Amino acid sequence: MTYQEWFEEHAKKHADIVKSLPDLSKDELIAYFDFDHMKVAHPDFCPLYPKDQKCHDMEKLNCYFCACMHFRFDDNGIREESGKVLYSYCSIESKNSARFEDKQSIHQDCSNCKVPHKQHVIEKYFSRDWKEVMKACNLKH
Repeated sequence: MTYQEWFEEHAKKHADIVKSLPDLSKDELIAYFDFDHMKVAHPDFCPLYPKDQKCHDMEKLNCYFCACMHFRFDDNGIREESGKVLYSYCSIESKNSARFEDKQSIHQDCSNCKVPHKQHVIEKYFSRDWKEVMKACNLKH
C-alpha cells in the first residue's frame, strides 16, 4: 500500500466515525478515540487493534491523530540522498524520530515519537476534519 492509498483510506475511516458522532463536544470526541475504546468500538480502524497492540508505548494512547501532521511524504520520491530516494520525513525533525533505510530508499520511522498522540497536541491541532489537519503531509498536492 502506498502512502497516498493509506492516507485516503484512513481519512475516510476517520471521517465516517466523526460523522457518526455529531453531538459530541471537542473533548468528548477526543476522548472517544482512546485506544482502549477504539479497539473495541472500531476494530477495523487500525490493523493493530485486533492484536491488542499499540503503535507507540504509551499508557494513555489517543488515536485521534493516527498519523502525524508533521509527517511529509511523496510516493514518487522527494529527493535523492546518498544514492537513495527519500520518500518521507519529519518536518519538525523530532528528536524521537528516526529513518528506515534500505539499499534504495529512505523512509521516516515514527515508532519512537509520540507527538500526535499527546493530549495537548491533539487539542492544539484539533479539527473534525482529519484530512484538513493532515493536508501538508502529502507533498504531491
